[in-house]
Amino acid sequence: MSRQWIAILDYGSQYTQLIARRIREMEVYSEIIPWNTTADELRKRMPAGIILSGGPNSVFEKDAPTIDTEIFKLQVPVLGICYGMQLLSYTMGGRVVPGTEREYGKMPIEILPGNPLFNDIPSTITVWMSHGDRVEAIPASFTRGALSATCPFAAMFDNEQRFYALQFHPEVVHTQYGTQILRNFVLGICKCVQDWKLTSWADDTIARLKAQIGDDEVVLGLSGGVDSSVVAVLLNRAIGKRLHCIFVDNGLLRYQEAEQVAQMFRDNLGLDLTVVHAAQRFYDALKGLENPEDKRKAIGRLFIDVFAEEARRFSHCRYLAQGTIYPDVIESRSPRKGPSQTIKSHHNVGGLPEDLKFELVEPLRELFKDEVRGVGRHLGLADALLDRQPFPGPGLGVRIVGEVTEEKVRLLQQADIRVQEEIRKLPDYKNIWQTFAVLLPVKSVGVMGDQRTYEYTCVIRSVNSLDAMTADWTRLPYDVMARMSNRIINEVRGINRVVYDISSKPPATIEWE
Repeated sequence: MSRQWIAILDYGSQYTQLIARRIREMEVYSEIIPWNTTADELRKRMPAGIILSGGPNSVFEKDAPTIDTEIFKLQVPVLGICYGMQLLSYTMGGRVVPGTEREYGKMPIEILPGNPLFNDIPSTITVWMSHGDRVEAIPASFTRGALSATCPFAAMFDNEQRFYALQFHPEVVHTQYGTQILRNFVLGICKCVQDWKLTSWADDTIARLKAQIGDDEVVLGLSGGVDSSVVAVLLNRAIGKRLHCIFVDNGLLRYQEAEQVAQMFRDNLGLDLTVVHAAQRFYDALKGLENPEDKRKAIGRLFIDVFAEEARRFSHCRYLAQGTIYPDVIESRSPRKGPSQTIKSHHNVGGLPEDLKFELVEPLRELFKDEVRGVGRHLGLADALLDRQPFPGPGLGVRIVGEVTEEKVRLLQQADIRVQEEIRKLPDYKNIWQTFAVLLPVKSVGVMGDQRTYEYTCVIRSVNSLDAMTADWTRLPYDVMARMSNRIINEVRGINRVVYDISSKPPATIEWE
């Protein structure tokens, strides 16, 4: 880890992860920490700078997130963004008032002189606003840094104390020169050294794994996805044959996925891999279940049982490795640690029986998804694996709406592989976050040849996203959608209607269940 880092206090903004990503793209390490982190805790690690994120609360609300004001005495530069600006002003003697109407979207602002945050930036830019309350009067030591037609204090600064604040979000792409503003803070004001490099991170992590594990052995639940695959290669480099991988074929995987995983990791990479064929057990457990959460729980419980049965063969192993990544860590924090809420349970192995007392090894827990891919490329993993789109832990169980049966899984696998084949032909395929098929519990009348059909409906879902926190539906070319539809209807017996999902997240989720 870099000696220099930027601490981001998380006040619950949907954009908080973007702040961290933008800073890491500058080759400076950043970390999101709970808003109630104390000054003493920060002093032990002493960041080069502190950012107060945006958030959905009002500073006037009862139990609104606050800040340990001793943090302001650490003599470290501070940048408040949106709620962070209001909190900074509120706690330092300024005046914050409830907005008469919410300001949301693009807004031109006029930049005033003297603020180093705006070095090398034009005097008028368009920024992304997202706030209800606003600062009506700034603290005595501060100077106004920018204004808009409806926001008298779009920015403020105190160069002597090195405190800065913005009422808009520089981390989103809608803000002109937003990355430059953050660079001015991180590199210019905080004087950070750009030494956060994935190549050195990978080498350091392999060395740390060797030291941590010593002569012991590790069991890994391998899913075949990007995260667990990179963990497998890191551990293979660190401890070799003392890594034992378990792959559970739950019958809810993509078409021929179990065979592909076995070929890649056992045959090509030479890993010790056990494939457990448990499809029928999962189909039996899902029989009669229609509620999405009931299905998730049934799949999760049985996965733990199957994994535990196999893991008992490795009772001499001391460690359990998981592909936990940084967004998992952030989203899984309990509400008392910060405002970020758990959206849904992550599918890493948890709740193992008492007789399996493994110590956890989670080498990726400080990396974002794109950084995991970067490490994978450094380690020599194939682009075909690293560029795979995300796949839910419960697999096709949450892409079959309603009861899951073996017949429906077969239908969806056949529909989905045709969607995958067509989407991969697009020149911008790597820029699409996720494209997949969903099977609905809806049958409709159709005509094929001279015969009437009454068959299932398939949904095609395709979204663009940076981190899955928000997503917009992909504007696929009509001819691509036409080929997908024609191939599914003509080649998959049992589906006679295809529709396209044009919902964004929010309010919809990416997956259907």
